[in-house]
Amino acid sequence: MRKLIVSEFVTLDGVMEAPGGEDTHPHSGWVFDHMSPEQGRYKVEETLAAETLLIGRVTYESFAGSWPERTGELADQLNTMQKVVVSGTLTDPAWQNTTVLTGDAVKGVAELKAKDGGPILVAGSARLVHTLLDHDLVDELRLMVFPVTIGAGLRVFPDTVRRTPWRRVDSLQFPPGPRVDVYHRA
Repeated sequence: MRKLIVSEFVTLDGVMEAPGGEDTHPHSGWVFDHMSPEQGRYKVEETLAAETLLIGRVTYESFAGSWPERTGELADQLNTMQKVVVSGTLTDPAWQNTTVLTGDAVKGVAELKAKDGGPILVAGSARLVHTLLDHDLVDELRLMVFPVTIGAGLRVFPDTVRRTPWRRVDSLQFPPGPRVDVYHRA
């Protein structure tokens, strides 16, 4: 079974929305005050270790609108790796090596995990992440926590009454302040 890893940029108050300049939030781009070469290298290595990028349509549109024109190690990996977009509306993805998972997302992702292959990485994609968490499909959480609060916005965890225990298995600190906490299901 393939490992499904959710990796998110998140504020101290749990918001994952608009870290990179998206126009959906008044405090968009909140990661840029806290970037470092070490943090960038971590994200490159994380992406290089994944075989498949699993994302929702909104994140797909953002990524497909910017990564194909970029170059470098991270861009090369994102542009050539297998990408699976969970969407009920996207029909003809233009970004190379992209397929669309339509229909029952839970069943489709479970089938993707059951196939042979390397790790599946999820980035962004709040609604998809909520569905994956609600249906126990996430094997590992990597939360890169930034030392900023922005109030309202889409959060990593769904609004649910479910209780899910997690165990922290690693923590990495980056200058000038972001920290990655890695969790497995307890």
